[in-house]
Amino acid sequence: MSDQVRLKPDTTTGHEVRLKPDPTSWRGVRIQPDFVSWRGVRLHPDFVSWRGVRLQPDFVRPIVIALTLLFALVPVLQPRVDAQLPTAPDDRYAGLQWRFVRIKYHYVTEGTRIQDEFNGEPWLIDGPAAEQNLSRRIKTATAIDVQDPTVLTLDDPRLFTYPWIYFVEPGNLKLTDTDAKTLREFLLRGGTATFDDFHGPFEWEHFAGEMKKVFPDREIVEIPKDHPVFSCFYKIDGYPQVAGLGSFMAGRSWEKGGYVAHLRTIFDDTNRPMLFINWNTDMGDGWEWSNAEDYPGYIKYTSMAYRMGINEVVYALTH
Repeated sequence: MSDQVRLKPDTTTGHEVRLKPDPTSWRGVRIQPDFVSWRGVRLHPDFVSWRGVRLQPDFVRPIVIALTLLFALVPVLQPRVDAQLPTAPDDRYAGLQWRFVRIKYHYVTEGTRIQDEFNGEPWLIDGPAAEQNLSRRIKTATAIDVQDPTVLTLDDPRLFTYPWIYFVEPGNLKLTDTDAKTLREFLLRGGTATFDDFHGPFEWEHFAGEMKKVFPDREIVEIPKDHPVFSCFYKIDGYPQVAGLGSFMAGRSWEKGGYVAHLRTIFDDTNRPMLFINWNTDMGDGWEWSNAEDYPGYIKYTSMAYRMGINEVVYALTH
């Protein structure tokens, strides 16, 4: 008993409620011995009451079992973040091997005060979450042997052991003569480079000028909508504009005046795309911010980025 309750031989006094020895009391409610009380409702032993409804004993057990099962299944019925994942990998490309190779490149603001204000190096944008998430998705959706992501420079001798490389924010790219020569050799040998997350006419002009260092005699062209890259794994009706997270939060899908997304390339002599130039779209953000629990409305862009990204990788590995 608490310090505020006084006990007498024949009665118990607590606040304003007086209890005789024969009844029992719970929170100020007098309960007869032949009744059971729950939240102030007196229940006859022959009945069980739920929300004011008296139930026969024969009905209690099925209802209890049904409610138990319902509450147990609630977590299962909730949508999961990984609900986009396929139930089994597609085995069409078993035997292929792939690694996300991010290129650490020289950039126009390197070594300047602008770099410090930028608070980072542009080649590292979206990493390492973007490559980790895309690698995980390709491993789950396909039978491709996916290895751990890595970062290389263009002068790394290991470059030629990988068929696919990735440049992010190439609107900042600054190729040395040696870099341009190495990249040209890599591409002509059958390698593929993906350029992603740059926007608007200013960044395009800069990027196109850097590509002229690599292929002064070849033109950048649009990849037609009926090209196999749009159907080699997923069937994609049109090239997607994946909004960067900042644009998404601002209620739009474009940035820096890049209103229309384009997939462009430079073909080799066999008409193979050596580049996948993702312009006015942000695949990297789509991979990086694919946690639907944090940004549930962003899931549609995540889906676009994964599908297009996987198609580009699959095409690069098979052509």
